[in-house]
Amino acid sequence: MFRRAAAISVLLVWPVWGRKAGAPLTRCLHQTLTMAKQLQARRLNGIDHNPWLEFIRLSKEYDVVNLGQGFPDFSPPDFAVQAFQQATSGNFMLNQYTMAFGYPPLTKILASFFGKLLGQELDPLKNVLVTVGAYGALFTAFQALVDEGDEVIIIEPAFDCYEPMTLMAGGRPVFVSLRPSPAPKGQLEHSNDWQLDPTELASKFTPRTKALVLNTPNNPLGKVFSKMELELVADLCQKHDVLCISDEVYQWLVYDGHQHVSIASLPGMWGRTLTIGSAGKSFSATGWKVGWVMGPDNIMKHLRTVHQNSVFHCPTQGQAAVAQCFEQEQQHFGQPSSYFLQLPKAMQLNRDHMIRSLQSVGLKPLIPQGSYFLIADISDFKRKMPNLPGAEDEPYDRCFAKWMIKNKGLVAIPVSIFFSKPHQKDFDHYIRFCFVKDEATLQAMDERLQKWKRELQP
Repeated sequence: MFRRAAAISVLLVWPVWGRKAGAPLTRCLHQTLTMAKQLQARRLNGIDHNPWLEFIRLSKEYDVVNLGQGFPDFSPPDFAVQAFQQATSGNFMLNQYTMAFGYPPLTKILASFFGKLLGQELDPLKNVLVTVGAYGALFTAFQALVDEGDEVIIIEPAFDCYEPMTLMAGGRPVFVSLRPSPAPKGQLEHSNDWQLDPTELASKFTPRTKALVLNTPNNPLGKVFSKMELELVADLCQKHDVLCISDEVYQWLVYDGHQHVSIASLPGMWGRTLTIGSAGKSFSATGWKVGWVMGPDNIMKHLRTVHQNSVFHCPTQGQAAVAQCFEQEQQHFGQPSSYFLQLPKAMQLNRDHMIRSLQSVGLKPLIPQGSYFLIADISDFKRKMPNLPGAEDEPYDRCFAKWMIKNKGLVAIPVSIFFSKPHQKDFDHYIRFCFVKDEATLQAMDERLQKWKRELQP
């Protein structure tokens, strides 16, 4: 024991021994390595800036109601909390490694549960991979399938990790935008008013196209792609022999009677689609970071290669808890007691509450069909107060979001960050709000908005 302590002390003081007499200790301990060679890998060039960090920092600096980041600030359902407690305090072997590609009870129930929805007989060992959240599933997919020079079609607005993940893999992002149609006068727009132009989408496919990224329900827009829209995408993927990476983390959060359709369930698509899901979004426990990806074995085997040479496996206890959650849900699925029915029913009420409240100060919400989010049109503010503080050429919605944090105590996310740079100026008059929040948070929002409304009165 004492020899080990002595060895550790040598390692700790070694950098100090070589310093010149009189040199400050702090300077020796904080010297910066300089190299003649470029230090960072080239694949990191141009993707180091993350706009989220700035808004997270601002939300900590000011007294705000945080409606920006997409996480619930209420407890997961009781059965999920109990499952996690049991996983951490029950079987002591859950503190150890499990199978590399997923805790067997979890992969088994994922295969059973989603196999019925996708119309496939899923093999838990070949068709399911458990990952560190859906984010990990996406990263693994890009690393496994996108090669130098491959083109990846991204439908925007898009979750902002798709582009840097494509670039890190050596690919080239190709963007196609959903475009809004104006609502009838006096009515609010809906997220399903944003549509793909079939001709424009078709023009994005080339011999270099390797994959298309689909996100339904969409973040930030809340659009749920219809079966007809998915058939358009599916036909083009099959015509051009292109893979589909389908991010479906919000699949249970659909509203107003809309139905989520997995593109992998359409004829001819299972064999070329990866379907990605999230326990965090499914069970309101985003910090668990348990996700999964499902697909045919001839594609999945390449994801397993990346997985086994990176994280190797995911924390066992979280997987055990998620397995229990799905076992619970499977017993109630399709019944009023199903959490996958109860959650969207409650969140639709939250959505409607937020829509009414935001309109009180002149914001114009778009009614989302699904997801955690809605976006609001700030065009009227852009006309009335066009010269908000901000960096040169900074999109207006970013300036407005910062102004709103500092002056109104409300956090929202500028929608332009979900668009590629060439398109940001075209969509810089929207901000995104998260309505998957506790009642107390929504009441705090109301108080801020009522104060704002009073300030608008002459």
